[in-house]
Amino acid sequence: MQSLYQILMLLLDIVWFFIIAHVIMSWLINFQVLNLRQPIVAQIWDGLNRLLEPMYSRLRRILPPMSGIDLAPLVALIGVYILRIVLANNAGFFYGF
Repeated sequence: MQSLYQILMLLLDIVWFFIIAHVIMSWLINFQVLNLRQPIVAQIWDGLNRLLEPMYSRLRRILPPMSGIDLAPLVALIGVYILRIVLANNAGFFYGF
């Protein structure tokens, strides 16, 4: 069961990394540091959007409209962190204690 715990924590770390990368990339695109006309930038941006948009769209349905501010990534990061805390506090269950 310890391996299941470690796999879940790894998956949450990967999701955390993708969300952070998406947020940073969106800032760089909005401040025109990155250009979506560059093929590699467009491919990475499209890939991140395809991975994260299903989760963001569910969160956006719940969140109230905030006139230009997208809080879905922040709520997603908080959710991932909460899941990590819950898993870490219940690690004894995974270790068989």
